[in-house]
Amino acid sequence: MHLDYAIILAFLAAALPLMGKLRVEKILRRPEISQAERLRLYASTIAFQWLLVAVILWRTAVHTLSIAALGLALPRPVLTVAVSIGLVALVLANQLVSLRFVGSRPEELHGKLAQVALRIFPQDHIERLAFVGVVSTVAICEELIYRGFVQTLFADILHSGFAGIVISAAMFSFAHLYQGRRGLIATFIVGLLFSVSRFYTASLIPSVAGHFVVDLIAGYMFPRRLREALASESRIEARDVQ
Repeated sequence: MHLDYAIILAFLAAALPLMGKLRVEKILRRPEISQAERLRLYASTIAFQWLLVAVILWRTAVHTLSIAALGLALPRPVLTVAVSIGLVALVLANQLVSLRFVGSRPEELHGKLAQVALRIFPQDHIERLAFVGVVSTVAICEELIYRGFVQTLFADILHSGFAGIVISAAMFSFAHLYQGRRGLIATFIVGLLFSVSRFYTASLIPSVAGHFVVDLIAGYMFPRRLREALASESRIEARDVQ
């Protein structure tokens, strides 16, 4: 393996998850986050992810790894469109069903992930518009990083498409270390779905579309359901006190 590839992988496997965890812990120490702080967080996320992708594209170009090998192509258009539609429908259905159960478990309602969502997800029209840019960036960049670069690299090194699928899903999951155990499991399963779609279509289009839908629904609807659940809990507690 090339030294620069090894450095990138080490950063993705160790430094990036730790940075995310520390950033979330810092956010949780704050009683609240202002609109300006949320917008700065969105801007820094967009800049960082595109910078990381630029480094990866630079180094893969140096080593003559084609953009088609990274999934930036459409070799099987009919299959790609069909898989994209199916994957989007699947993740959308899963997100909508999951939202119905928000607040069903008090420990999750007051858990770390819920508190992070209430602080960083958009709360007005300006933030929602900016959040579309974040979601678009994350969908494209993370898919290129994990399903394009990581999956291709390990599939080639280990001569196994299966190994590429599993390792890319595992590293994608670990990047979401800040979400806790349930988040790690959920992102690993989603990562497997995205990696399989990448393997069979040889394109990142299905996984980018699915990733975009997952994050957009989470950002727009999860905080609203959390607030509704918290308000309902408060009404029940007030009634019990009376």
